[in-house]
Amino acid sequence: MGVKCCAFLAIVFILLLLGSMWLHGNLADHWNTCPKAYSIKNKILSFIRVNRSDDEVALLRVCPGQRFQVADLLAHLQAAPVSANDVLLKPYLASWDELIKFLEALGPMVGLISQEIESKTAIIRDLAQKAEKEPKKKMKERKRMQQQSDPVLMISLNSSSDYSEMNHSPSFGYTSVRSMIKWELENGLVDFHKHTNSGCRTLLRLHRALLWLQNFLLELGKDTTEGEHLRSPSDLCKETYQRTLAHHHTWWVRKAAELAFLAMPERPYFYQLVCVETQAEAAVVLNRIVRSIEEVYKRNEVALQEHSMLDLP
Repeated sequence: MGVKCCAFLAIVFILLLLGSMWLHGNLADHWNTCPKAYSIKNKILSFIRVNRSDDEVALLRVCPGQRFQVADLLAHLQAAPVSANDVLLKPYLASWDELIKFLEALGPMVGLISQEIESKTAIIRDLAQKAEKEPKKKMKERKRMQQQSDPVLMISLNSSSDYSEMNHSPSFGYTSVRSMIKWELENGLVDFHKHTNSGCRTLLRLHRALLWLQNFLLELGKDTTEGEHLRSPSDLCKETYQRTLAHHHTWWVRKAAELAFLAMPERPYFYQLVCVETQAEAAVVLNRIVRSIEEVYKRNEVALQEHSMLDLP
């Protein structure tokens, strides 16, 4: 076995070992002898705003033969904001489903990152299912006890709208980001001092990763003036990672991520992913995506900040 082959296998092993720590930012818990290079407390990274002069009404193309569809991603992102300051969880997680497909399309190295993100969306969905089942059990038990004590009252309970209101109210359970925060705080599911698999903590990890992807897609979508050279996606991904998500990772995880970015394809492949042929067309499509991410990100940032959840362990 040649030196290059051995080196490649070693890199793959390291990535597999460290990949599960991608969004956790807690590799030091496993290797306590490895000091963190630095840590940032109570630092809110500014969200990049995009020029809104692009065409807002042009339809996005559907790309036959590929799993990732930029039109689906945009539709989910635009469906997520609700009321004046909230985000619906179902379209938010569906947006991540599309972003996962996007990352998986970039190759097996970058795909390791998508696996960890997918585990985070699964945690929130599982919590939502459990929260939905618990009130149903309580309601059935309540009706059973009422029927035993007063059968006449049971008729009134059956016609009551309590359950309907509970199931559809935006303040219940895991309907939206703010309802999830309220639910978990009221039920003691959030710990501000140690690691728990709460929906709020999991959302924070996704929130940080979304900032990185927003920055990357923004840089990737920047057009150039005549004569300027377009930078490689690998370099852009590495730089945007370093100024966003890397702040929450240890040295080991940062190096593993940077190795994965080296395997990122060149620009023509990204054109194919979003169904365009030129950088100018890509700029229009990607800026629309970035603006939609911006709206979702801002709302979640405010909700988490209001409840002092931007540094959950």
